[in-house]
This record gives sequence, C-alpha cells and structure tokens, in this order.
Amino acid sequence: MTPVELSRTVLRAVRRAVDDGELDVVVPAGAKVTPPGPGGCGDFATNLALQLAGPAGQLPLRVAEILRTRLLHSDGIGDVVITGPGFLNISLQGEGGHAALVREILEAGERYGHVERPTGQVVQLHAPHEVRAVVVMDALARVLRSQGVLVRTSCASRPEPEWAQVLGAHVDAHGTLEAAAHVDAHGIPGAAARLDAHATPDTPTPLHVTVRPVPATPDPTPLGRDAARWALLHPAAHDRPRITADHLVQRESNPLFRVRYAHARTRALSRNAADLGFHPEPGDTHPRDTDPRDTNSGDTHPRNTNPGDTHQPRPAHPGDTHEPRHAHHPRHTPQAPPPTAHPPTALLNTLAAHPRTLQAVAAHHAPDRLARHLVTVADAALPFLVTVLPRGAEKPSAAHRARLALAEAVGAVLAGGLSLLGIDAPEHL
Repeated sequence: MTPVELSRTVLRAVRRAVDDGELDVVVPAGAKVTPPGPGGCGDFATNLALQLAGPAGQLPLRVAEILRTRLLHSDGIGDVVITGPGFLNISLQGEGGHAALVREILEAGERYGHVERPTGQVVQLHAPHEVRAVVVMDALARVLRSQGVLVRTSCASRPEPEWAQVLGAHVDAHGTLEAAAHVDAHGIPGAAARLDAHATPDTPTPLHVTVRPVPATPDPTPLGRDAARWALLHPAAHDRPRITADHLVQRESNPLFRVRYAHARTRALSRNAADLGFHPEPGDTHPRDTDPRDTNSGDTHPRNTNPGDTHQPRPAHPGDTHEPRHAHHPRHTPQAPPPTAHPPTALLNTLAAHPRTLQAVAAHHAPDRLARHLVTVADAALPFLVTVLPRGAEKPSAAHRARLALAEAVGAVLAGGLSLLGIDAPEHL
C-alpha cells in the first residue's frame, strides 16, 4: 500500500464514521500521512483525528478511537496504535510502508512527485530583464508544469542570448506583461483566446505572477550552467546570491557538490552491485539472521573481522567508486555505520517529503525550497550509501537488495529534482 492509497483508506474510514452517525463532520478532501515522528510507531502516522476533533465537538482521543476501529477492518492494515493526544500510527500488512515508498519512487523514477493530469490552472510568469529573475522564472515554470499547471513565461525585454545558450533559461515572449498575456496556450503571440461552442474562452484566465528576486552581481555565466543556476536558485528570493567560484569546488563544503556526488554514488552502487550479481528489491534494510536467497544463507555475518578490508571487483566503468575507495576519499569521508544499524528513518522521511516539497514550491513560487530539500536528501543519504554493498566476505542478502533499492530511490529523487532546477545529474563524478 502506497502513501496515496493509505490516505484514501483513512478518508474512507472517516466517511464510514460519518455515515454511521459517530462523527458529524465534513469529510476532508485529503488526509496527510507521514512516517511516524518521535514517540510514534508503525509505518505511517496521521493527525487527522486532531484536525476533526474541533468540528466534531469531541475529544481527539475519542475521534482517534472511532477511526481506529474502522481502519482495523480495512484491507492492508495490520495494526493501528493511538499515541499522544490522538495521533494514529498505522502498521501495514505484508510489504511495509518503507518498502512501499521505495517501490513507488522506483516505479515513478525521476517523475516521482509529479502530477499525471493537467489541473486546468494557467499561470503567466513575468520577469524583469535580469539574469537571476529569468533563471528563477525558468525553474519555477518547470516545477509548476510538473504539478499539472499550464505555464507561460515572459521577460520585460529580449533576454540576453547567453541566458539561453549558457544557462538554459528560455522565455516564451518578451515585452510588457499586457502584451505577454496575449500569447496563447501554444505560444503564439498576439493570438486571441479561442472560443468554445458557448462563446466562452476555452482557456482559464491566467494567474499573473511577477518573479522579482534580489538581482545577481556579478554576471554568473562564467560559472557555467550548473554552478550558475545553483548559485542563483539555492538562496531564497530575498537573499543576495553569492556568485563565486566556490560553487565549482568539489569539496564537502559545497552543497551542490554534495547533491551531485550523492547522485553519482547511487549510480556507481548500481553498477557495482551488478558486478557482484545482485539487483535492487524493496524490502527491509535491516539485516536478518538468514535469507534463503543468499548464496551462502548459513553464513550471514562477514567472515572478515576487519570492516575496512573489503575485497570487491574492480569498477567496470571509469569513475565508479567502491566502498573502500570512498572510505579514503579526500573530499567526503562519512563513517560507515555497523551492519546492524537501524533503518534509515530520516532518509525515508526526506524522500516521502519530496512530493510535498514540489507542491510547496509551486504554491509559494519558491524554487529555492527544492534546492534546499535536495541538500537535505543528499546529507541524509551519504552516510547510508556506504552500507549498501556487502563488506569483506559477506554475501549479498535481502537487506543488501533492499538498501540498493533505497539507494536507487535516492538517485531518482535527486536526478528528478536537479532536472527541475535545470541542473545536470552526473553518472560519474
């Protein structure tokens, strides 16, 4: 069961409680489910009972108990525990929520968090003739389109050629906002709105948004596309961007490097795992005592007592990096947790938050939120990625396959997010 399916299940429980007369509320349009927070348990949690308590005129714990009773009779629900003032903590039957999240990301790929159908909303973005404004507008248009919005972009005057050629920022029209508003849905300037059979415009009235961040100085184009776009997009619109060569430096202090390096690591891990003969399979990342699919299921612990001595195949591609090399990498040297480390809850939480982040970017017209979210994902992922491959004489297990699946989910989120920012996600770094 995916988070979306679980949300629908929770709403059905509310609807049944209303039909049975136990709750007198309007059934909400959606139910937010997230990984459990501190003090929680299970696969997912929701605070819907706390939200409905006021309108229902009942205590949150009573509302939670009403919903719990109905959720326990729903397909796919293993257990429901009430914690705190009325949080519902839901455990799923069969494949756990974490595995379902990873599977959902892998199925969607780089489009995880995108809306599949147009919403019918039309937005007209307009920017002054300034490089940062045009780049921010370009990134915002990409995110809005991922959320099903029809977007038109315009600039106060003709953009500089290098803004498109070097930075990859394109606009549909230039001139005043009034003139740009006459560009139709197909980008044809001066075209009047088409009328349907009832003589009404067949395109909704667009929402006009002017993108006006703090201007960038000096000219960012010498940094190249990726570093320049990151320098312009990572700071909030009200902050002045730093246009320096620091964005080009491949060291841990550079957030762009950490994000791109984490993506390159996920791709290298997939290649290395293929060399070792195992493939991703969502599941429990916590190692178990035995796994019938292991090559030597009776030997589940590394025979090599030195965790730093890992004998693995040489990289099959230039630039591939195995765990021992990563351990001595001069730029980033995260400490590998022991093989019995707990599931990477913080990392899973950041991945689950990706669709909400895209929605927030679209709602607040703030692509900087996506840039900072990718940094959070990368920082949560890097310590985990060193645990993916077997160590020493250890055999690939179900836990390794699950970790590889989670690593590939990380790669999909990072690649998709960077693409929306107009930045390359490298296979090798």
